[in-house]
Amino acid sequence: MFPLPGGIGLSHLRAYEWEAVDGVCGGSPHLHLACTEAYVVTGGRGAVQTLDVGGYRETELEPGVVAWFAPGTVHRMVQRDDLRITVLMQNGGLPEAGDAVFTFPPRILADPHAYAEAAATPADDAAARRRRDLAVEGYLPIRDALVSGDPGPLRELHRAAATLVAPKVDAWIPRWRAGALAAAESTGEHLAALANGDVSHLERPGLRVANPSKEDGYGMCGRRTEYRLDM
Repeated sequence: MFPLPGGIGLSHLRAYEWEAVDGVCGGSPHLHLACTEAYVVTGGRGAVQTLDVGGYRETELEPGVVAWFAPGTVHRMVQRDDLRITVLMQNGGLPEAGDAVFTFPPRILADPHAYAEAAATPADDAAARRRRDLAVEGYLPIRDALVSGDPGPLRELHRAAATLVAPKVDAWIPRWRAGALAAAESTGEHLAALANGDVSHLERPGLRVANPSKEDGYGMCGRRTEYRLDM
């Protein structure tokens, strides 16, 4: 995921077209533990299903719509007509380091080795579909409980996900310090300099360009296009 100013990660997604057991075509339900994620819809049509302690919701997605999800919100991208999304991710780099957790069944979430094996980057469509289907298997009972007014299974997912990632958090802190925190501190330095009439930071070289890669990878929600930086 390419980092934008402010430590924001950027990628493009084309939602998976495979039908799941409930008849819905789309991606792998998941949540983030520390990061907010935003979808900017750039093409096609679809929806996003979300679960939070307030309940279940399905939001229509069409070009121009922006939807974002706070940490803890389970989200599932739904494909209807060539849905394409630009993804903006707070704390770019953290999701790739484990902040994103699939809604696998409890038996998988309770075993770090089983989770790592199930969550591994797929090598092909068949593996990506198996990973998606396993996430849907764990997602559906949580959704059904919320529809019935019971947030208990979602809260259990939150606890299981937090336990799963706890050993990784120490390694996330340097990424955060070098990304989002460093960007915020740099803004503070610029403001202090301007207050003192110091404009030296305005003379630093400023242009960087990123181009999309030509190869699609397998993201959680769909086929993912990464970026490379042209120096």
